[in-house]
Amino acid sequence: MRWRRWFPAPLLSLFLLIVWLLLSQSAAPGHWVLGGIMAWLAPWITRRLRPYGVAVRRPWAAVRLIWRVAVDIVKSNWDVSWVILGRRERRQYSGFMEIPLDMRHPYSIAALTCIITGCPGTVWAGLTEDRRILTIHVLDLQDENEWIDIIKNRYESLLMEIFESAEAPAIE
Repeated sequence: MRWRRWFPAPLLSLFLLIVWLLLSQSAAPGHWVLGGIMAWLAPWITRRLRPYGVAVRRPWAAVRLIWRVAVDIVKSNWDVSWVILGRRERRQYSGFMEIPLDMRHPYSIAALTCIITGCPGTVWAGLTEDRRILTIHVLDLQDENEWIDIIKNRYESLLMEIFESAEAPAIE
């Protein structure tokens, strides 16, 4: 398809245009033109950074994941506020931990690191070269096994369902 050469990510372009219009808080023709140029130009310039397209095989799994992340962000905000506003000894539990990963798809790993960093109280800290162990920092690290269970059962399982079934090769 020849149009794919000029519009490598049409859904991304549409999303960028919508975000541009929302952020500018205007539907004036000038914003449509400028937003359209940016929405076309950004995916076109970065097309080589995406070695293959994203194929979401199970969209309902993606919806479930988005819902889980939204709920967990709200809950994490609440938990972090209790750690910060609570007694001083509550702040003694922060630390780094390692989580073994079963997923191999680079987009699923990237999505997991974004989810972890997006939730207050946790941050992605590193990934081994073979992409098998993820290191995170947790503000309220009282039980490592609980965090491993959360990451693997709440996020990794859905991310594998969404991305690992895709045709794109995993980077080993």
